[in-house]
Amino acid sequence: MPSTTEITPKQLFRLIGGADAPAIVDVRIDADFDDDPHFAPTAFRWPHARIEALAPRLAGRRVVVICQKGLKLSQGAAAMLRAEGIAAETLQGGAFAWREEGLPTIRAAAMPPRDGAGRTVWATRQRPKIDRVACPWLIRRFIDPGARFLFVAPSEVKLVAEKFGAEPFDVAGVRFTHRGDGCAFDAMLEEFGLSHPALDAVAAIVRGADTARPELAAEAKGLMAISFGLSRIYRDDLAQVEAGLSVYDALYRWARDARDEVHDWTPEAA
Repeated sequence: MPSTTEITPKQLFRLIGGADAPAIVDVRIDADFDDDPHFAPTAFRWPHARIEALAPRLAGRRVVVICQKGLKLSQGAAAMLRAEGIAAETLQGGAFAWREEGLPTIRAAAMPPRDGAGRTVWATRQRPKIDRVACPWLIRRFIDPGARFLFVAPSEVKLVAEKFGAEPFDVAGVRFTHRGDGCAFDAMLEEFGLSHPALDAVAAIVRGADTARPELAAEAKGLMAISFGLSRIYRDDLAQVEAGLSVYDALYRWARDARDEVHDWTPEAA
């Protein structure tokens, strides 16, 4: 009989990419992590021996704990969290099973450092339109759900990043920016090693809208129109990003689950 406190890799991946995805805690020991230095999307490392200290940070959230094989470390850590009132499950088969299923991962070497609260911090130009909303969506949904974003004057992005320990993006001369025909969204997918057909489809739409090449994807013109409209509705950049996240949530779910669906209802047909 399957365990009621386990989740399969495919089930977990179906939850990742949405606003209500579970927190994912990777408790692999250093030697196991060094053998495969990749994370499941949004996962963060935490020592299994200190798992109880993590409980306040996870209060009220669904949690999935990952170790190498889904055995003693993750099962013990998840049980400790449940004893603290946290709804914690383990990943069936652990990191080995995730890799065997060929599911997307994050290159650990690409991750920016985290602040004292365990969050990544990012800096970019103020008044976002397309790339500077698409990238925060990708970061929040696949890299770090708790990420913080600093929108500042274009001339100050690199200096702000240096002074405040942030990762700059979508400005010249940084690693997460336009490369060749691609945009910053493409650069993030490449740097983190994220690959999935749905994300590739979203990337084509973002690239077409952000680089004024709507011929790259039929949906690019629509994204451009929505993005320009949002930029005129919201004066506050962070409020605009929060509103824009749902646009990219919808694009991703369409790309993952509904690309073959059509809508052709008419009163006459009914």
